[in-house]
Amino acid sequence: MSNWNPGGQQPYPPQVPHPYTPQPPYPPHPQPPHPQPPYPPLPQPAAGPFARLWRRFGPLHTARRVFKPSRPGIVQDPVVARMQKVRTWVGLGAVVWMSITYKIASSIGDAVETRADQSWISVLVLSVTFPVAVGVLLALVPATARRELLRRAAKCFGAMVALIAAVFVFPATVLTGFVEGRFATNPVMAVVTYTTILFILVWVLPFIVWGIGLALVHVFRTADIHETMPPLLAMALVWEMALIDLFTDAYAGVPAPVRILLMLGAPVSVTAVGLWELGRLRSRHGLVVRDLLMREATPVPGPSA
Repeated sequence: MSNWNPGGQQPYPPQVPHPYTPQPPYPPHPQPPHPQPPYPPLPQPAAGPFARLWRRFGPLHTARRVFKPSRPGIVQDPVVARMQKVRTWVGLGAVVWMSITYKIASSIGDAVETRADQSWISVLVLSVTFPVAVGVLLALVPATARRELLRRAAKCFGAMVALIAAVFVFPATVLTGFVEGRFATNPVMAVVTYTTILFILVWVLPFIVWGIGLALVHVFRTADIHETMPPLLAMALVWEMALIDLFTDAYAGVPAPVRILLMLGAPVSVTAVGLWELGRLRSRHGLVVRDLLMREATPVPGPSA
């Protein structure tokens, strides 16, 4: 006996470990997802009737419908569209910067105003160039395709008329004395006068500004005629504007190298972008300039028997 075993009990026999037999792994049981109560979407504030009307008939949305091409089946390349916007903003920034740097304009506002005047002159020149281009196409396309050509060109002419008519509103209101309140002879006519002036400032002016930008980027939606026509007309337009600057002595007093850079910068850059666009349309989409003639491809004769 010992203090650790006072009763003299026999010690427990040693336990022999039971041999472990490995069991095959059980396939995992897919656990069904814990059901979650469906959460309703957050309520969106309902647009009022005025907001819905403004979204549908506002000046910017209307300008997009009027000046962006929408022919069924038209090829829209987002890379080309992005390049056109980049070229437009880079050209505007370069002209403004050089005008300020070389004292062509006294301030940024004057430079932007000069650029806006040039944009409007470009719209007028394009309004003359486009009918000439359509006339040339009418003489070259087959007689069976002339009606289709005129149908496609109708929206282009409509965009020109819409922009020129919107711009004509301002001189018309000034020349008739409408802005000065000439016709506000009674309370009713005063309300009509001030409402019209407010409409011109809130709707017509944004439509003109946005429309001029879209008209120059999309070249009066001439892609409705064919996708290769916008780059062709854009290249013709910038070289016409360069000739106008040359004959009107647009940059008098500017050093000769800077003058050459100002006059040739836009034509060269726009021509490079236009040629790149034509190459992309040909390589990516199979569209070439001769498709403007709307002539059916001549079938290749098969081998004779």
